[in-house]
Amino acid sequence: MVSRKLVIMGSGETSPTMVTPHQQILKDIPSGPGTAIFLDTPFGFQENFEELSTRIADYFHSSVGREIEAVSLRSAMDSPATVARAIDSIRQARWIFAGPGSPTYALRTWKDTGLGTHLGTVLDKGTLVFASAAALTVGTHTVPVYEIYKVGQDPFWIDGLNLLEQTTGLRAAVIPHFDNAEGGTHDTRFCYIGERRLNEMEQMLPEDVFILGVDEHTGASFDIETGEVLVFGRGTMTVKKGQSQMIVKSGEATSIDLLVDFTKTKRGSINLTHTEFADVEVVEHLLDQGNVTEAVDALLQLDELDRDLETRATVHALITRLGQIAASPRVDIQAVVGPYIEALLQARQSARSGGRWDDADSIRNQLTELKVTIKDSSEGSTWEIESS
Repeated sequence: MVSRKLVIMGSGETSPTMVTPHQQILKDIPSGPGTAIFLDTPFGFQENFEELSTRIADYFHSSVGREIEAVSLRSAMDSPATVARAIDSIRQARWIFAGPGSPTYALRTWKDTGLGTHLGTVLDKGTLVFASAAALTVGTHTVPVYEIYKVGQDPFWIDGLNLLEQTTGLRAAVIPHFDNAEGGTHDTRFCYIGERRLNEMEQMLPEDVFILGVDEHTGASFDIETGEVLVFGRGTMTVKKGQSQMIVKSGEATSIDLLVDFTKTKRGSINLTHTEFADVEVVEHLLDQGNVTEAVDALLQLDELDRDLETRATVHALITRLGQIAASPRVDIQAVVGPYIEALLQARQSARSGGRWDDADSIRNQLTELKVTIKDSSEGSTWEIESS
């Protein structure tokens, strides 16, 4: 049976406290290339991003006993090819992890590249683990913690990814570091904003949204299949609506229905299948089944549509997948791969004719990276591929 969970960690995601929870979560995730990945976006702006990526990979390898792959998307200015690889990895993964950094930076990057729309797709078949800064992004609203706590801006919210509602129906603003005490003489609870600002910000939320707080070194696992919510780690999960609070301790379980009843909110619409990607999912299914000819035909049809940012990025990801097939040493380059490269060249020519230069450049860049040389002339385009 497929394990489908949304896991929110308040902090300590790479501490000894979380080793056993990580192991329990990952035990249901099959091993293999691309099944378990982590995103570096939340800390992609930091000068030590490479060191942080290495630490995370080493923690899961040495402490958790699982190999996970880094998927890099550090900026909205990254190339279309980088975005395409990230989206393709996300849509094939069974377990995704993201953690420390800046929630506003991560949100901006994920939204501006179209990647954010795809994060929920893992929950069709696996588990999403978001901790610390990344945890802030999963609700309806996100606390811009650096802007308020460090820069001193007046309290405000920004729109979150709303993955919690999409997967469970719960309309909540998620706040990690709920019991933080680093301030000493000043209040840094509730992810460093303190009680005064929390109360002020709660008044800004819509009536049907509540606050879901997760303590440090603590996690909450939302089982999409059963509706169970299990709290683990050192602290508690707090459900807050006005003056009412519900505390769930580590080791205790509750349910999504009970949270809805307690907060007196209406359960939102669960939406794991993004209808705008229906045609894209057809192409992915054909590729997964090995029906590459049909996949290319479907991709060419999709290439003729006007596309928004998210769908454009997805098409780039599909081109990446086809390029990977084209570069496989297990196939006869001329007899099998040749027709698909020709089809991609037709797609590129269609993009050029339509003035969609980003699409055309993405196809060329992908094929170039895979050692396919394209030669343009007045009579058309030809290609050759370097054999290993």
